[in-house]
Amino acid sequence: MRVQRESPLAYAELTKATASADVGLELRGTPEAGEVFARHGDAEYAIAIWQGRLYGKPTSDWEVAQLARLAGMLGGSLVGEDGEAYGIRDGIVEQVNGDAAYEFGKLEEILSLGPAQWSA
Repeated sequence: MRVQRESPLAYAELTKATASADVGLELRGTPEAGEVFARHGDAEYAIAIWQGRLYGKPTSDWEVAQLARLAGMLGGSLVGEDGEAYGIRDGIVEQVNGDAAYEFGKLEEILSLGPAQWSA
């Protein structure tokens, strides 16, 4: 999944978006290579990779929710490999592909549950 928007995302914009402690995200690295971390409880989890663009490989609904939230903060959208879009609408994390929509659930509930990985 990648964060996509009309204008290219600059590292400085990513730095600014993740700088506030209220956001619960932390950017580590350099303008060439970095990672975005989200905290749940006492642990930190890498949710996105920066290498001139921002992308992630989520393994849980929690990571999808964090990525969708970050994409929205950056004025972009989260797009999957097949062109499906992920976002937050009315507090609900959803995936939209054409006319079909799938709701993951309420953002706050997903975030409170944490990063329980999907089963195979």
